[in-house]
Amino acid sequence: MKKQNPKNHSMDSNSELMLEVQANSPYNDGWTQQFYREQLEKKQSKTMTKQVDFEKYQKFVDAVTSDASTDFVALSDRLVALDEKGANIERLLTAGVGINAEGGEFLEIIKKMVFQGKPWDDHNREHLIIELGDLMWYAAQACMALGVSFDEVIATNVKKLEKRYPGGSFDVYYSENRVEGDL
Repeated sequence: MKKQNPKNHSMDSNSELMLEVQANSPYNDGWTQQFYREQLEKKQSKTMTKQVDFEKYQKFVDAVTSDASTDFVALSDRLVALDEKGANIERLLTAGVGINAEGGEFLEIIKKMVFQGKPWDDHNREHLIIELGDLMWYAAQACMALGVSFDEVIATNVKKLEKRYPGGSFDVYYSENRVEGDL
């Protein structure tokens, strides 16, 4: 275990576990341990006094939710209005829900490899490819709904990224400080 500098009191203020570890660490002097014990006590006393009024929160959530999200007739009317404007809402919904569901399955495999010891092997690689194929199926649904080809989507993406990164390579500054209109 790496010995920590007792003069360095930076910590993750949201982590009771970290405070507890520091408060009991044999690598910290008595003053430092006491400092972390006091921080832990403050955090625990705040935690014990905080209570969420869930009924009040639910009323707030309900108040800021659209009619189309809470009323079937309003939802139906909205779907009809979108259809009348030419939106292929059936395919867009299929694509949107499917991309997110399959993206979750793709990420689940990665999560298990990274955090739960699942191996990187041919089976898991193949599983990722299968889930990626499912994602592509839903991306094709989106392309059909929007009347656009994969080539056009990729060309649009390249154009957007070339505009975002004028030097031709990733730059943290441009990644975080986008020009107006950069989606």
